[in-house]
Amino acid sequence: MASHIRDISLWESGELKIRWVRDHMPLLGGIEKQFRQARPFEGLKIALSVHLEAKTAHLCEVLAAGGATMYITGSNPLSTQDDIAAALVHEGLNVFAIHGASQEEYFADIRKVLEIGPDIIIDDGADLVTTIHKEFPSLAAKVIGGCEETTTGILRLKAMAAAGQLRFPMMLVNDADCKHLFDNRYGTGQSVWDGINRTTNLIAAGKDVVVAGYGWCGKGVALRAKGLGARVIVTEVDPVKAMEAVMDGFRVMPMREAAAIGDIFITVTGCRDVVGPEDFLLMKDGAICCNAGHFDVEVAVARLADMAVSRRPARNNIEAFTLENGRTIYILGEGRLVNLAAGDGHPAEIMDMSFAIQALSARYLASNRGRVKELLNKVPAEIDREVANLKLEDWGVRIDSLTPEQSEYLYGA
Repeated sequence: MASHIRDISLWESGELKIRWVRDHMPLLGGIEKQFRQARPFEGLKIALSVHLEAKTAHLCEVLAAGGATMYITGSNPLSTQDDIAAALVHEGLNVFAIHGASQEEYFADIRKVLEIGPDIIIDDGADLVTTIHKEFPSLAAKVIGGCEETTTGILRLKAMAAAGQLRFPMMLVNDADCKHLFDNRYGTGQSVWDGINRTTNLIAAGKDVVVAGYGWCGKGVALRAKGLGARVIVTEVDPVKAMEAVMDGFRVMPMREAAAIGDIFITVTGCRDVVGPEDFLLMKDGAICCNAGHFDVEVAVARLADMAVSRRPARNNIEAFTLENGRTIYILGEGRLVNLAAGDGHPAEIMDMSFAIQALSARYLASNRGRVKELLNKVPAEIDREVANLKLEDWGVRIDSLTPEQSEYLYGA
């Protein structure tokens, strides 16, 4: 067993958190029982880079129960929880992650989980996949395949595939219906506001909230803001999504116009410089900016720091930047994922579905070694249906089934 963690003595605190989510993730619990019997990953090494908190820890336990030797790191320095890392090491898993790691330390840990020569990669943002191709090409050639959790990661994978750089098949987990329809919309919607509310201790009702991006994550954030009593403005670059936002009852305008109106700004785009210097200059005194996209480039915090005449800590996970015009702008969680940098991430029941998709997609790769020929692969529909049926069963919800006649009518003989 190998590790690079903060303090092994923190393991009991981490174990309490993991025990709590185990009790609220019944799908993964059922899959774990299957894996213990079938051992689909026997003899395989899995490298995993996902936000290292309790729900991710339970996914790691489930994969290990299936016979995998786990090599684990985080996918964001501020979302790593040191007590969770300690608990996993206490269980005998290999963990390389520290909360608040520098960029150099973060990528050193990425390299540690890749140097072992993984058979399967489970990624969140594609840092593992891009690094193994750039720095360990000989090891990349031996990878059976991988699973990608996020929209941002899939965009990076598509760019790699288009450039002829991707060397092994990837399962596009984020595109599975039981992932993006629920995790991105309901999970992000709730967890972003959990992070904002617990960090600021301010009310949303009566405020103007600007949501940049109206994909599934943006829809969830806007819907929850509306439910909290905020007036919601959406900014978009996609005319179809902008139409959706209008028909959902939200105001739509360019960021440059919204900048002077908003009290709280939330970026959910996967792009960079969505809120930039010109926007900062237009903002009200006391405007709050945060990011719910994967990388910390959506709010141009470094540019804001260059513009500021002073900066100071305002509260835990809040930094105040005062501009020459005398106005102060607050940044939450350093501009990193606010729901994880300033919160505990998505609810356990939501991640139960997402990580069930991850676990079953990894099993699919292991069971079809050498037979998955496409580089970018949709999650098989039967995996989506399996997860949906398990979730309905857990809820005690029953649905209709097609009769043979109905099936023939719809799909033919």
